[in-house]
Amino acid sequence: MYKLLKITFILTALVCCLQGMYAQNARTVTGRVIDEDNEALPGVSIVVKHSTRGVTTDLDGTFSISVSPDDVLIFSYLGMETQEIKANAGKEYVVQLKAKANEFDEVTVVAFARQKKESVISAITTISPKDLKIPTSNLTNALAGRMAGLIAFQQSGEPGNDNAQFFIRGVTTFGYKKDPLILIDNIELTSTDLARMNVDDIAQFSIMKDATATALYGARGANGVIIVTTKQGQAGKPKISARIEHSMSRPTRMVGLADPITYMMMNNEAVDTRRNPLNPSQDANYVTYSQDKINNTIAGTNPYVYPAVNWYDELFNPSTSTERANVSLSGGSEKVRYYIAASWTKDNGVLKNERLNNYNTNINLQRYSVRSNTNIDLTKTTEVAIRISGSFDDYVGPLNGGDQLFNKVMRTSPVLYPKSYPAVGEYAKSTHVLFGNTAAGNYLNPYADMVKGYKESNNTNVSAQAELKQKFDFFTKGLEARVMINTTRSAYNDVLRYNIPFHYQAGSYDKATDTYTLIPLNTDGEEFLRYYPGSKDMNTTNYVEAAVSYNRTFDKHAVSGMLVYMRQERKVANAGTLQLSLPRRNQGVSGRFTYAFDSKYFTELNFGYNGSERFSSGERYGFFPSAGLGYIISNEDFWEPLIPTINKLKFKMTYGLVGNDAIGSSDDRFYYLSEVNMDDSGRGQSFGSEYGNYKNGISNTRYPNPYITWEKSQKSNFGIELGMFNSALDVQADVFYEYRTDIYQGRAYIPSSMGLSAGVSANIGEASSRGIDISGSYSFISGKNYWVKSMANFTYAVGKYEVYEEPDYAGFGEPWRSRVGQPINYNYGYIAERLFIDENDISNAPVQTFGVYQAGDIKYKDINKDGKITSEDQVFLGYPNQPEITYGFGVSGGFKNFDISLFFQGNARVTFFLQPNKIAPFVDLSKQEKSDMGMDENKTAVNNLLSVIAEDHWSENNRDLYAFWPRLSPTIIHNNTQPSTWWMHDGSFIRLKTVELGYSLPEKVAKRFNLSSLRLYVTGNNLLTFSKFKLWDPEMGTNGLGYPIQQVYNVGLNINF
Repeated sequence: MYKLLKITFILTALVCCLQGMYAQNARTVTGRVIDEDNEALPGVSIVVKHSTRGVTTDLDGTFSISVSPDDVLIFSYLGMETQEIKANAGKEYVVQLKAKANEFDEVTVVAFARQKKESVISAITTISPKDLKIPTSNLTNALAGRMAGLIAFQQSGEPGNDNAQFFIRGVTTFGYKKDPLILIDNIELTSTDLARMNVDDIAQFSIMKDATATALYGARGANGVIIVTTKQGQAGKPKISARIEHSMSRPTRMVGLADPITYMMMNNEAVDTRRNPLNPSQDANYVTYSQDKINNTIAGTNPYVYPAVNWYDELFNPSTSTERANVSLSGGSEKVRYYIAASWTKDNGVLKNERLNNYNTNINLQRYSVRSNTNIDLTKTTEVAIRISGSFDDYVGPLNGGDQLFNKVMRTSPVLYPKSYPAVGEYAKSTHVLFGNTAAGNYLNPYADMVKGYKESNNTNVSAQAELKQKFDFFTKGLEARVMINTTRSAYNDVLRYNIPFHYQAGSYDKATDTYTLIPLNTDGEEFLRYYPGSKDMNTTNYVEAAVSYNRTFDKHAVSGMLVYMRQERKVANAGTLQLSLPRRNQGVSGRFTYAFDSKYFTELNFGYNGSERFSSGERYGFFPSAGLGYIISNEDFWEPLIPTINKLKFKMTYGLVGNDAIGSSDDRFYYLSEVNMDDSGRGQSFGSEYGNYKNGISNTRYPNPYITWEKSQKSNFGIELGMFNSALDVQADVFYEYRTDIYQGRAYIPSSMGLSAGVSANIGEASSRGIDISGSYSFISGKNYWVKSMANFTYAVGKYEVYEEPDYAGFGEPWRSRVGQPINYNYGYIAERLFIDENDISNAPVQTFGVYQAGDIKYKDINKDGKITSEDQVFLGYPNQPEITYGFGVSGGFKNFDISLFFQGNARVTFFLQPNKIAPFVDLSKQEKSDMGMDENKTAVNNLLSVIAEDHWSENNRDLYAFWPRLSPTIIHNNTQPSTWWMHDGSFIRLKTVELGYSLPEKVAKRFNLSSLRLYVTGNNLLTFSKFKLWDPEMGTNGLGYPIQQVYNVGLNINF
């Protein structure tokens, strides 16, 4: 008992001493905890390391805790990175916790999975979504020049019809499908679906370029893959982000037209210079303008009797506007995370409306989209992801599109009639527009065509996706399985509403009273709108994907493997034929194995085993393997002295086989079966006593070929990744080569004596492509209040024919006619030497076989020296009609709360041809050309006059043998409209694509308004273009007479709560 009391006394004394010692050493530390937006964080756990002592922050984020001199404080909060700070007594801390790093910042999206960026040896380019935020409602228009390996160009500025064309590493095949596979959250979609995407919803945007990146997609990966991953919610308090923009836009460049006086004078010159003394009656058919008409037009006499119409001004406004708005909400707990977003866009065209109409004929495209991504952790090892999205387009616009209206301006004389006559005199109470015309109303009046009605369409796309992930760490660490199902449904419908315009012509004119009579030209005009039910379409795509993966590290060894099964089915609700009504199906199995040793040596093996319904049972499945090696030499011990300068140096190379089953249009299915027309009117027979009865016959339109198979592509890639100065300078470069085989094309050597009623095709074509793509960035912070960052990328890609079934031109002594060895999408035509000098020059030159020609017309080179110019003298000209080189570079910087960025984009090694028959002044179009424009084939369309032709054409007074335009003519001179170097132009350009200036509200000020941040910015797009070609925007190529690309001025506001 005594011993027990003694021990108790000693322990008590010891405790008291220790308490006294702690009381002497203990100090109080105070402070405040904030997040990255400088907002207070209540409820943050603060614990002294290796103890149970701790506190939590109050509503203002403040805390107070007693510590000893050597204590370390641990700050932790849901959704935030844990932070440790050594406690210093008496100091007041401001601790800023950062959100847990998004997994996309640490890994790269690869086929069906994600990989640590360090271990990726595939050729993959990733771009930050913020770099795609330009003032456009079409995401594809933001791609040009932004990513190494992606060649993109835009050829129209019409809202809803302004998708950019894009190819990964250029055009690598002359087969049917040339564009890349597009996957949004692992679901195959179209370029239009990509165009509709709201950039604020994108978490990562990547392009996959080589075989190891695309082999798992097997039959779909030959042309490269674009993968877009949408945002997911992150654990933490709710965050609201909103962005509002208003844009004004105008054409980057308008086609220059000559004034009406010059038009009439040049028209008369065209008639005079082509007069045929041997056939004077021919000249009577040509329109000429009297000096009296010219003088009265110059004097400005009544413009309805002597019209001088600027059709561009009459049809189009100089500018238009666009509005965009989107809002998102994200957040959640560790168990449930969500990202919800909605957006709205309204694009307007530049078309004018008629005040008498009670309907709109201008382009008005409104687009709505919603997205909801939810992640739920059912257990520590089980996660469910639910993704729902929808986009809804409502369109109102001209009957045949804005592109055609711009073209129709070029098809209309400025001096024959006004757009319309005023409702005066006997027509004062008219309730319809008095449209101008002549010759029984048979001429094209583009204004009447524009305002006579409108097209209304609705497009709906809805997608629902569910994904289940299950980790099996309890069985073996690193094992995981997932199943994903998705259904996408799209529906489209349109209606046309239009009337028949009333056309009038000015009759007798009393100059003394300045009055005129009107002559009605048609009696079938209508004031009401007709209704025409347009097209209806509905498609459903169902997709199933199941995968099992394994990823584990053993000491210095890292291994991973994955096996994926996928199946896709598409149904068309209103198919027009039996074949199209059948569901389209494909399925496949893909796999990947990777091994890394000591973060230095990497290897990867992939395969895709895919099946396609297009081929017979013997060719239905294809196996597409690939392999790659990587070596990070900078991780070697001997490299350590170089780390301060070159902190990363990685070499990688890959090789593999990928395929393409889209060897024909979607209407071409089951190539192993024949197609038979059971009701062919061209194969019928008359019968009966007087042959008065006729019965349609039967014909083969395609012969069966059970050996039709995949288009195959062998891809090889060698790449280098370089990081210097702690990765302030980052460079990636890849050299690539690709060889395509089994390209589907028609057989050229099937003689007609075989009696076949249709052509025969087979997998006989071959092509190759090669090139290099490089990207780099350099960033540094020069001081506390300012920073600078720059970037650049460059892509060179050229494809050429290797095998093409064609006549043996070399054997015929005409090797220049062979496609083999020439670029894909080449330009083909004659070499124009100059214009003919005179009749003596014509007599001494080879005979040109394209119709009549005379002095001032184009003279061509006789390539085969046979004394005549025929199709055998055509050669390959210039570069392809898509750029072989594309590049972009930019710089951005900031000072305090201001930021600015500039981005330039350019194309090179690209050639296009003018179409002389479409710009030839004073001539009427062919019926086919009118039909292509949605015109009545029987109407007369008299071409307008380009100012460049008026200023620079051959004439008796200007015998320039290299003038822009040959001798004028009131009819098409076929000798001058042949494809040749005369009409070939360099499509290269460099453009100031984007300039943005922004101002962010100071954090303290934003907090007063309960905001996390507020940024106001102004942006300009397509501001300056430098090019040798001046007629129109060079990016439009041959489509220069269409709806012009737009120059955009934008103001925006971005708010975060």
